[in-house]
Amino acid sequence: MNITEFIILGFGNFGQWQSIIFFIFLVFYIVAMAGNILIVILVAIDQRLHTPMYFFLGNLSCLETCYISNILPKMMVGFLTDENTISFNGCFLQFFCFGLLVATECYLLSVMSYDRYLAICKPLHYATNMNARICIQLAAFSWINGLIAALILLSLMLQLTFCGQNEINHYFCDTLPLIKLSCSDTNLVEFTSFSFTFVFTLPPFILTVTSYIYIIITILRIPSTIGRKKAFSTCSSHLIVVSMFYGAIMIVYLLPKSEALSEVSKVFSLLYTVLPPVANPLIYSLRNKEVKDAMKKISKKFIPFRFYRGQL
Repeated sequence: MNITEFIILGFGNFGQWQSIIFFIFLVFYIVAMAGNILIVILVAIDQRLHTPMYFFLGNLSCLETCYISNILPKMMVGFLTDENTISFNGCFLQFFCFGLLVATECYLLSVMSYDRYLAICKPLHYATNMNARICIQLAAFSWINGLIAALILLSLMLQLTFCGQNEINHYFCDTLPLIKLSCSDTNLVEFTSFSFTFVFTLPPFILTVTSYIYIIITILRIPSTIGRKKAFSTCSSHLIVVSMFYGAIMIVYLLPKSEALSEVSKVFSLLYTVLPPVANPLIYSLRNKEVKDAMKKISKKFIPFRFYRGQL
């Protein structure tokens, strides 16, 4: 009999801690959604943010909003109720959306690091090398490659037969836990998944690290100590989060698999499913002077209006 639904085991039963863990993830979700949606709105309506850097940040924030919404709500429901089932179609829809968004983010982060490299290390050529047409092409390249990879992997996964156990030992419908439940030959899917992980993580990671190395070398040449510390602090924050994102993906998908490491893999998965949507708005945008000025500008437009309404 073919499987019509799956049971997502998640992190197991934490007993009396279930509600507390739910609240922690709820805070993460609210912070991620509020921060990323705010950035998308600011980038869209403020002319001063219509620059290559904020164009890519707007793409990233839009991606992160969809990314965390694809995984976290279903996981949080599991902490509050015993409703851990997901339909076959719902599971593969979540799988497809995750594949599309994580693959796109891998390339988008490397594009953003390249943009910062040009802005800091090649400022005289920046306007030429990062014009509007090139920005759109780089963003489209990231999204289209993510879409193609996700469609190929989805088509291969849907050719598998699922007729036995239906318990997914993970907190969302991911490739490896689903492959383990298949009754058919999975060699092609495993090879394709491994290949895509390699292509979408290692080259972008190398490009990102290389860009930041050149950026840091350039920063160290800044005469001002204060300017050097500020720039280095920003770049180091970016590099730490990006390294955790790429590193966690490579650990989960490229290293040899074993049952003993399955629980560890779940924890590492949080570093590329939950952490980036929460951290990226804070380290990339909300601390920037331009974004703060845009927020103040919007506040001045709407707060007096609300105050006036309150007096009526």
